[in-house]
Amino acid sequence: MHTSTAAAPAVDTAPTAKRLPLLDVLRGVAIVGTLGTNVWLFASAHGEAGPLLGFGITSGGLLGGALQFLANGKFLSMLTVLFGVGLAIQYRSAEKKGRRWPGRYHWRALFLFAEGTVHFILLFAWDVLMGYAVTAIVVAWMLKRSQRAQNAVMWSALGLHLALTGLLTAAVTAGSGFEPQPDAEVQALYASGSWLEQVQFRLDNAIAFRIEPVITFPLLVFLFMLGVKLFRAGAFGGDATGGRIRRRLLVWGLGIGVPLNLAVMAGPTELFYLERYVAAPVVMLGYIGLVGLIVEKARRGVVMGAFESLGRTALSGYILQNLLASVICYGWGLGLAARFDSNPWFVLALWASISALLLIGSSLWLRRFSTGPAEMLQKAVLR
Repeated sequence: MHTSTAAAPAVDTAPTAKRLPLLDVLRGVAIVGTLGTNVWLFASAHGEAGPLLGFGITSGGLLGGALQFLANGKFLSMLTVLFGVGLAIQYRSAEKKGRRWPGRYHWRALFLFAEGTVHFILLFAWDVLMGYAVTAIVVAWMLKRSQRAQNAVMWSALGLHLALTGLLTAAVTAGSGFEPQPDAEVQALYASGSWLEQVQFRLDNAIAFRIEPVITFPLLVFLFMLGVKLFRAGAFGGDATGGRIRRRLLVWGLGIGVPLNLAVMAGPTELFYLERYVAAPVVMLGYIGLVGLIVEKARRGVVMGAFESLGRTALSGYILQNLLASVICYGWGLGLAARFDSNPWFVLALWASISALLLIGSSLWLRRFSTGPAEMLQKAVLR
């Protein structure tokens, strides 16, 4: 569904000299990967409303299935974990400076919620920032509790999430006779409707569009706290400890997650929730380990530097990718979605083009500025 994309860097205000390069690369990968799911929504004839009408995120036979396997849910989970890491960095910084916690962090989270609300209304119905902001407030408060209490909340959240996902899957399976039907009115809205008409459509259906962060709130809490735990364990450092943890993530995440994901995808479509919200987070851990191995072994070049730059401007990149996809796909822009309607080659070309623009643009931007424009706005307002 949304996926979406990119608030972790918004809470990481550690000085540039102390940044962990792997975290920035991972954020850049997560932004590009999240687009790999969201781009199907923009390219669909039903636009953002497709999932509400019962249409899957991807289509297009073997190529569409391969792209779904690689992206669906994995990078949304990665982004969520990285937001938890950013929260842990903020907490550590506050401790070192003797500041009260959560203290001013609540204002940061509330501003993020406001940013997400604007983003949702004006641009993208499956925004992630609002859900991240609410989760951040809860988890920030938990960081002051004992480790035992944190572990209890973390694993209880996972248990609740698995139970809810099981119930949703059972409910969908029980009503599996439902066949999605094309909606000419919705198709016309995205093919030829104005931007203001789409804004009004999001507002009219706000409860339905905002349901994903509600039903996945336990998962968000778990992944936030998992990010905190991984950061405290040193999983993102450049030392031997970090390398050892990342290799374990690689082996266990891909070793368990890939077969599980393939098995769920091979089953009936009613297993969608298990794929996106159970199998995908496991694969995500393997992705973190894989990216970590590449960063550790490969020589830093133009490509890795571009992902690092995008990671440093991730909030801006997340917003920009949705704006670009809207302009290219919707009727008030170029209207290409109505022409190609989820053609997998068009979707792949769209994803690659926007990703390249984000990677190159962020690199050029950081030659002159220290952070992205959305991050600048956030810092200026909070200051």
